[in-house]
Order: sequence, then structure tokens, then C-alpha cells
Amino acid sequence: MSSTPKHIAIYGKGGIGKSTTTSNISAALAESGRRVIQIGCDPKSDSTVILRGGAELPTVLDSLRDRARPSLEQISTIGFGGVLCIEAGGPVPGVGCAGRGIAAAVDLLDELQVFEKFKPDYVLYDVLGDVVCGGFAVPIRDGIAESAFVVASSDFMAVFAANNLFKAIDKYAATGGARLGGVIANSIQTPYARELLDDFAARTGTEIVGYVPRSQAVAQSELYGQTVIEAQPYSEQAEIYRALARRVVGDHETRLPRPLNGPELKDWARSWGDRIFGVERGANNEARL
Repeated sequence: MSSTPKHIAIYGKGGIGKSTTTSNISAALAESGRRVIQIGCDPKSDSTVILRGGAELPTVLDSLRDRARPSLEQISTIGFGGVLCIEAGGPVPGVGCAGRGIAAAVDLLDELQVFEKFKPDYVLYDVLGDVVCGGFAVPIRDGIAESAFVVASSDFMAVFAANNLFKAIDKYAATGGARLGGVIANSIQTPYARELLDDFAARTGTEIVGYVPRSQAVAQSELYGQTVIEAQPYSEQAEIYRALARRVVGDHETRLPRPLNGPELKDWARSWGDRIFGVERGANNEARL
């Protein structure tokens, strides 16, 4: 590997499964012998929990509130496969900006020379993507990450959030920000989900880099406080995450997405609502015959 680490940001709306996806990518990379840092950029501070078996980890913001200059050991822990786990954290509830922890974490890691000392091959930023405010946009805005990936499902709000993220990537790329690596299709379950996301990707000038089906293996592994890579390494789901990890860190073209405007997104969603309703109505009519 190059002595310069590859920085990758993974965005997605809350609850879409981006932390589970990111953690399994980190675990797959670590399993293959790569040195990985995963930085949780969500005020909930739960990005790395299944990499560290649920063990407590002080966040960067909490540590900065408690002491002037915390050490790396005070804001990190080693998780599965040697992954260095860091959580940016958030403000005291009801006070301050939720994105501030990301900027504070980036500044502190730079000050502590974490990348020079740990010498990672990959640094993964797991970033909340419901609202791309100044803080949450730091990994893609300031040239920190080379590429960004968006986790989405076939639910409209997940697509809506992905489209908003495309707007942010499109805006910041012009001034040196990260370009889009692609969409990770997560929780694929219904027959139409894959086709819907394929169509959304085509309409916005991007591509699907991996399809991750909804799986009981994920829920079961998380009950153990582990990634699928650790808890069920020989499962089909583990192989899916390994393939996704290879795709995310591999050399492939990044793009400037073409986000849909409001009316376009509304019309696109309505057309898919009609298609899905038609398919389900036809299936129900067949079942009654």
C-alpha cells in the first residue's frame, strides 16, 4: 500500500444502516491485513460500537470538554482486527451545533499526528447525512476525503437524503471537495427495490457499487455486539460485505452527480409509486383467481 492513506466518507440518513455498512467494510479491510481508522461523525456516537463489542469510548468533544488536550489513547480504542475506533461526538443536548464534533475531531487528529503515527491504509468517515450543515460537510468540503459514498434504500426519504447529498457533493467538488464514488444499496428486500435504485442512479448520473440485502445475520451479529465479518465470517452476508469493501477502496472513476430538482424528484417518486401499486395490484388479482 501507499504510505499515504486513502480517506473515504460514507454518508446516509439516520437509520439507513450506514454505520453497520461502514463497520463491516472496516472489518473486511482489517481482516485482509489493512490498517484502518474509522471515525464516527454522528452525535449518537454509535458508529464503531460493533467493532468494539459495545465497549465504552469517550468522544472527542466530551474529552475536549474535560481536558484541554486529550491524548490519542483517551479518545480512541482498538476494535476488531486492529481497527482504530474514534467517535467525534456531539454537543450537550439542546446546546450547540451537532456538526461541531466533526470539525473538532479533524483538528485534534491533525494536531496529534494520528495519521502519521498510526499509518493507516484507509480512513473511513461515517457521517450522518440527514442535514449537510457546515460541520457534517467537513469530510467532503475541505478536501479531507478523496471520495464519498452514499448509503440508500428504496424508501423515499432515503432517496431524498441521497439526492440532497448529491447537491452538496456537486457544490463542494468545484472547490476541491470529494467526488462521488457511488451509491451503496442497503436493505434490499422487496422485488422492486433494486430496480428503483438502479433507475435513481441512472437519472442522477451515478452508479450502484454494491447491493446489500436485508439479512438476519446482520441483526443477530449486532446482538452480539459484533460485525457480520467477526460473528459469521463464513456467511453469505460476510462475503457481500467483503466484495463491497473491495469495490469501495478500489480504483474506479469518481463522478459529479446530477441531483434532481424538487419537481423532478417528486415526479420520479410518483411514477415509481404508480409502478409499484400496479405490480402489487396485479399480484393481488392473481392471488384471488
